[in-house]
Amino acid sequence: MQRYRVIRERPDSLREAFTKVFRRDSGVRDFEALRGVSFDIQDGEAVGLIGRNGSGKSTALKIIAGVFEPTSGTVKVVGKVAPMIELGAGFHHDLTGRENIVINGLMLGFSRKEIVAKERAIIDFAELGDFIDSPIKQYSSGMFMRLAFSIAIEVDPEILVIDEILSVGDAEFQEKCKARIHDFQCQGKTTVFVSHSAEVVRAICDRVILLDHGKILADGRPDQVIEVYENLVHQPA
Repeated sequence: MQRYRVIRERPDSLREAFTKVFRRDSGVRDFEALRGVSFDIQDGEAVGLIGRNGSGKSTALKIIAGVFEPTSGTVKVVGKVAPMIELGAGFHHDLTGRENIVINGLMLGFSRKEIVAKERAIIDFAELGDFIDSPIKQYSSGMFMRLAFSIAIEVDPEILVIDEILSVGDAEFQEKCKARIHDFQCQGKTTVFVSHSAEVVRAICDRVILLDHGKILADGRPDQVIEVYENLVHQPA
């Protein structure tokens, strides 16, 4: 389970905050983003998490990546994880792309020597040209994505965790990313992928889990689960 504390009403003064202590409605409620969710992912699987907004997809991904600890229950992850969850997360906007390669590599557990050895491959894949030595605050969202993806894929993780990031960038680079993920899968490594794009999910995933209101609604072959999802989105939320 993953539970959040939601504040519906924020007091504007100390007096209001004090009086709320004595009121039955404190303006705070609990929201369960995930409830009774349980699944196993095997080595080498490419699993897509799909569902409507607010279904719990990104929460599940962040728990797998270690960003969140579940409110209850356990999560076991075996292997080095490269998370691509929020565009530019972990980047320092005043530093250059090259400097951010080093910082992100260190955050992923590599030594400076190890990440510098991978630097050229990362830069070549990202295709940023001279912008690699510019502050990343000057980058477009597409350039962010290219650098983030290049770092994640070149640090050679056992598990690649992706949240919608492939929706950014031009079609040519998206195809390049998909091909690299396919190579990653051919090496027997694991991908967990969140997307609203049925086309991308079909291209990348060999298994899909459909979440709805924090629960698993379907788990199986992409075409079958996507059909359930497409019927679901035409129903009231």
